[in-house]
Amino acid sequence: MGLIVLIVMAVVAGLPFLREARRKPVGEAERRGAPGGFAHLSQGVTHYQWIGPARGPVAVAIHGTSISSLIWADIAEGLGKVGYRVLVYDLYGRGLSDAPKGAQDRAFFLRQLTDLLADQKLGQDLTLIGYALGGAIATAFTSDHPERVKRMILLAPMGMGHTEGRFERFIRTTPVIGDWFFFRMFGPQLRAGLAAAPNRFGPAQLQELDHQGFMPAVLSTARGMDQENQESDHRAIGRADVPVIAIWAQLDPAVPLSGLGTLSQWNRNARQEVIEGAARGLPFTHATEVLKVLKDVLRET
Repeated sequence: MGLIVLIVMAVVAGLPFLREARRKPVGEAERRGAPGGFAHLSQGVTHYQWIGPARGPVAVAIHGTSISSLIWADIAEGLGKVGYRVLVYDLYGRGLSDAPKGAQDRAFFLRQLTDLLADQKLGQDLTLIGYALGGAIATAFTSDHPERVKRMILLAPMGMGHTEGRFERFIRTTPVIGDWFFFRMFGPQLRAGLAAAPNRFGPAQLQELDHQGFMPAVLSTARGMDQENQESDHRAIGRADVPVIAIWAQLDPAVPLSGLGTLSQWNRNARQEVIEGAARGLPFTHATEVLKVLKDVLRET
């Protein structure tokens, strides 16, 4: 009897990991016919797309932790109408990009961005736009290469503190057991969240759950880049006099509005705006309001 119980417990313990192992990675069939292109970079294949005119100033848009570059559709189109060439791409483990193993920390994400810029032969005068995790990546790159960035635009950025519950902290800080709970709970939580607040990108988000490497990427990011405090980066960007525009969602439960005050302390020259009534998903739930701010800023500069 004791042996049977142990076997059952082992099966239950291993089931989430077995399910992840049985998922299929993004393949050629899914990539065939996709808009944009695929760059073979040092860590794997990265899916990217150019939106806007063939010539004009370049903006590079970087998405968040658990959604692909699809979220930039409205903002990229809007910027294209005012003459910008917008480069969007899928972070590793998301969308149609590969899901290489390894810690998804600062060096990991900066290597992908640096590789892609080199592949696309992009040098200086870049406008970087980052949402949530993408904001942290944009900040890290700008801090390291201020001479290459014309301006940095942050939408509800990570790097200035974010809300985390006790159980979320347990999952993040506890290897193996934390992984088990995450693999068991992330899918149902994502489905429940999309059911409560549906959006047109929901089906694409749910499809990500079937891709091998997506959930490990989200968990690795939660343990890596999401935890970085970027005070030194923002202070360095302020000293380098790179223009910064930060746009906050008034009701975002994960990236609190208190970040506005934090950024004011770190970089007094940063221009900041608040989108009233906005919560999660700022680039697609309130694209019109975000574009209005961006167009005003770009017109001034």
